[in-house]
Amino acid sequence: MTAAVIMLLAQEGKLGFDDPVSKYVEGVPNGDAITIAELLNMRSGLYNYTSAPELAESVERDPTRAWTPEQLLALAFKRPPNFAPGAEYEYCNTNYALLGVIAEKLAGAPLEKIFQDRLFGPLGLQRTLLPVSTSNAIPEPLAHGYLHGSPSYALADAPYPADLIAAAKAGSRKPNDDTWENPSYAHSAGGVISTADDLAIWIRALVGGKVFNADTQRLWLDSLEPEDPGKPAGQKYGYGITELSFGPNRVYFHGGEMPGYNSFMGYDPVNDVTLIIWTSLTISLDGKTTANTIMQKMLDQIYTVSPLQ
Repeated sequence: MTAAVIMLLAQEGKLGFDDPVSKYVEGVPNGDAITIAELLNMRSGLYNYTSAPELAESVERDPTRAWTPEQLLALAFKRPPNFAPGAEYEYCNTNYALLGVIAEKLAGAPLEKIFQDRLFGPLGLQRTLLPVSTSNAIPEPLAHGYLHGSPSYALADAPYPADLIAAAKAGSRKPNDDTWENPSYAHSAGGVISTADDLAIWIRALVGGKVFNADTQRLWLDSLEPEDPGKPAGQKYGYGITELSFGPNRVYFHGGEMPGYNSFMGYDPVNDVTLIIWTSLTISLDGKTTANTIMQKMLDQIYTVSPLQ
């Protein structure tokens, strides 16, 4: 959704994909060399703020704390970049925290209003919102979200320790209820609250060409590049969208993850296949993200076991 807003601003001539991020935000490591396109396609090299141990510690200690984008970016900027801009692909929430700041500067409004005015309202997404940073409320009805142990297992992809796994399997340690965490630490990198029905509308509209004009839509789809250059036929990532191939079939999708929740939304426009998956346990005891694991099994069933005719 953040990428879609940036695409619309580019469509209106308010920014260029080759613009350096330093044109809009000061103090970014390598900011003169990182482009808007490299933020969008996860190739900036910046440190991922959700990997910072102090973030997980803060969320665990004070889950209702409201974070500002500037505070989140500071966690990343005090650490050196992981690689030179454009050198490789690495999924990094810092990129989208920056894009959210840029969108607010250019549109002159808070991101929650930008999303509502440009995306949610026009598409009729009545159960979708980006909450203000001070809110940890979720509209009723809601599903509680759970995670075994510290938020770091979701935020920093830290593996579960053996003693936690053993205790959970024995039933002596229950997962934590992380429902009421303030999602402001995700914000433009994944803080939207929605429903399965609304996300089905959203992904079909986005991939189906109802959000951008034809030229921007073509540019958006052309942005896809292999995540691993050594596997050109493997999974690709572009401007806020992922492509997975099953023979001649293409599924365009994105996932979402916070402590307590994991999600997937995907659409195959040729075969008109829409798949939305919600799970209320972020990571299973075998260390796998739950929605993505179910997604892979379901897509294998659709395209491989029982291929579409």
